[in-house]
Amino acid sequence: MSKQFNVVGIGNAMVDILARCDDAFLSDAGIEKGIMQLIDMPRAIDLYSKIGPAQEVSGGSAANTIAVIAALGGDTAYVGKVKDDQLGAIFAHDLRAQGAVYETALAPKTAEDETGRCIVLVTPDGERSMNTYLGVTEFLTPDDIDPA
Repeated sequence: MSKQFNVVGIGNAMVDILARCDDAFLSDAGIEKGIMQLIDMPRAIDLYSKIGPAQEVSGGSAANTIAVIAALGGDTAYVGKVKDDQLGAIFAHDLRAQGAVYETALAPKTAEDETGRCIVLVTPDGERSMNTYLGVTEFLTPDDIDPA
C-alpha cells in the first residue's frame, strides 16, 4: 500500500549558499546589487571559489514550503532532482532532518551537471543578490519518482 501524505511538493531542488560580502565584492564580480539572475556552471564554480565562509542549506521554494509543513507536523514528501555529490547530500540531509520524505533518484556522479545552487550574497545593509545555477534540477523525469 502506498504512503499517504498531507502535501507533496515538486520543484527545483537547490542548495542555498549564503555568504556575506560588501558592495565592492559585488562590483568586482560584476553582480548588480539586489538582482536574481540565472548563471551557468562555470560561473557558479568561479563565484563559489571567491566567496568567504558560507552557510549551505536546502532550498528552493517548493522544498522550503514542504520543510515548514513537515516542521509543523504535516506528513510531507518532496520530489526534485539533485546529483550524487556533496551539495546533493546536504540537500537530502536537510530536508529529511526536517521531517520530509525525500526519495527522488539521484543524478549519478558521472552526470555532467551538478546539484543546483543559489549563491546568495548578503551585503551589510541586508540586501540579497541571488545567483542561481539550476543544474540537474532541469532533468527530473517520471523515471526518477518512486511510484509507491
